[in-house]
Amino acid sequence: MAQGWTVGIDVGGTFTDAIAKHRDGRTRIAKVASTPKDPSIALVDVFEELLKEGVDAPDVGLVFHGTTVATNAMLTGRTSRVVLLATEGFRDVMAFRNGTKPLLYDLRQPRPNELVERGDRIEVRERVSGLGEVVERLTIAEIGRVVDEVAARGPDAVAIAFLFSYLRDEHERALADALRDAMPGVPVTASSDIAREFREYPRTATAVVNAALRPLVGRYVADAADGLRAIGVEAPFLVMQSNGGCVPAERAEREAHRLLLSGPTAGVAGTIALAARHSVDGVISFDMGGTSLDVCLVQGGVPPTTSTQTVQDHPILVPSVDIVTAGAGGGSIAEVDRAGRLRVGPQSAGADPGPAAYGRGGTDATLTDAHVVAGILGPTPLAGRWPLDVDEAERAVSRVARRLDLEPMRAAEGIIAVAAAHGVRALRRVSVERGFDPRGYALVAFGGAGPLLAGRVLDELRVASVLIPPHPGLFSAEGLMATSLRIDDGQTILRRLDESVVPDLLAWYREARARLLVQLRDDGIPRSRIRGVASADCRYEGQGYELELPLASISSAGVRGLRAAFGVRHAAMYGHVDPREAVEIVTARVSAFGDLERHEPERLARGTRIPPEDARVGDRRAMVHGLGRPQRVPVYRRERLRSTNVLEGPAIVEQMDSTVVIGRGQQAMVDEEGDLWLRAAR
Repeated sequence: MAQGWTVGIDVGGTFTDAIAKHRDGRTRIAKVASTPKDPSIALVDVFEELLKEGVDAPDVGLVFHGTTVATNAMLTGRTSRVVLLATEGFRDVMAFRNGTKPLLYDLRQPRPNELVERGDRIEVRERVSGLGEVVERLTIAEIGRVVDEVAARGPDAVAIAFLFSYLRDEHERALADALRDAMPGVPVTASSDIAREFREYPRTATAVVNAALRPLVGRYVADAADGLRAIGVEAPFLVMQSNGGCVPAERAEREAHRLLLSGPTAGVAGTIALAARHSVDGVISFDMGGTSLDVCLVQGGVPPTTSTQTVQDHPILVPSVDIVTAGAGGGSIAEVDRAGRLRVGPQSAGADPGPAAYGRGGTDATLTDAHVVAGILGPTPLAGRWPLDVDEAERAVSRVARRLDLEPMRAAEGIIAVAAAHGVRALRRVSVERGFDPRGYALVAFGGAGPLLAGRVLDELRVASVLIPPHPGLFSAEGLMATSLRIDDGQTILRRLDESVVPDLLAWYREARARLLVQLRDDGIPRSRIRGVASADCRYEGQGYELELPLASISSAGVRGLRAAFGVRHAAMYGHVDPREAVEIVTARVSAFGDLERHEPERLARGTRIPPEDARVGDRRAMVHGLGRPQRVPVYRRERLRSTNVLEGPAIVEQMDSTVVIGRGQQAMVDEEGDLWLRAAR
């Protein structure tokens, strides 16, 4: 990073956001409409906007990127055609799944998508036992037969998932090498390369999903990199992963399944960095964009993680930040159902045509339209370039109002209240339902729509405070720059946790850590910036599911401490512990982080408690929460506020990328970094 600029680009469902920070403290921002058919177009468009704002392409040292390409492909079913190679007698693992139904008592539910047609699943004569012993060896003749059969089908990608290959992978490797030699343009995924864990269906599904995404992710990353080079940007290109870390673009294609939650995790990374700067121990991220709401409770700077994520009813074995998502965003469509109930979301107007107020042909009433009718969003052009069409918004909301027999203003207030209730429900899922009292946490509100509802959430949940960053609508893009390179590895062990396992387990941890360290050094990370953490999935013998426990250190003492740590965690989770019961270590895990340079945030000029006169740009009639009826409320421009300024509610604060609503009985204070602290007035 010899150059001066670091850039973060986040592609959302409605907008593509970018933020650039220079070593000297300068910040430049840009926002363009997303291009769902080819997201790489918007990526290049938003970078060109940064260049117009003064960013010098040759002076860009690093580009971070969060993308929803993998997620959208899975949600829409537009994945690549895969041929699956399975041990003889096990080609229907994708159909049998784990033996359960998503809806236990629904006799008419459709079968979940099996990802690979039965005719594209090929059985291979080979077998490894559950002890890792070869029962039937894979022969050269069998390899030749399988390669010919795969080539005849002409798939986009190939997945290999043999029985117990996580214990012994020589058969998968031999067949994968032969396929790569015979079909050099076709991606081949071996399950033992990406998920050395037990449970046959999740491991097979992970291999298939990775294979199905590789051609799409590979093309997208290549197109994006080519587009940036075409405008003079030669900087390293890093892509966000589901685990909260990033990966060089050239490796993103091989690990495509790790990008499934790429977008939402960037906001969590930014939340953690923001909380650290303010020495806040407990925070909840509240990321509401155009399509969805993502929330995550973070304690002590460590986000909750899960070793398995579920996408379209398929379990994917990959460490992921545990984020709760709700179908509520600025583009969420409001409608009245047959019972006369007002519903908001999960359907969204998206980027095209978008809310009616965008004037692009949308006719459905959305949350954005409701804020326009309520007077909260004014005539100021959205993102500084798209004027809002008040008449179209009123027409859309009026159709909902007639169904409810209400005035448009009251219908708009109802739409906003329902959307806020979705947000409160999601926040309760990550706090109250998991034993955390939200009153002890700060809410970090961001996304284009997050600050619009943050004040309502403050009143409803009584969180300690709401922290709104300087550029909330671009915060996920900024959060990308707070991430580190991250590599994960895991290995199923399935041994009793006693003294005999300590040497073998310690040897694996040390070997895995060394291997990951070498990879990060090859990526250009100095040894002084590399750190590693280890964990273990443990359970009582006979249990079906595990608890993940961090190791205090990769040492004999760290491994021996797992037994006591398991008892503490089991008691906290389930309310009981049995010291006499044998504990089993199921899977060992290790993660390595390569920390990158960070730019210091800009400092805001210091003012007084009273905002500058030019910060108040007028007032308008609006329905702000806590008032009960529309009133004229003051409107401020955020970029004109100064450190220590205090705004008393009701008030509206406008900026290029978002709008903050301060309710009655609330006040907002500006700190020296430009963050806005929203609290109940004392």
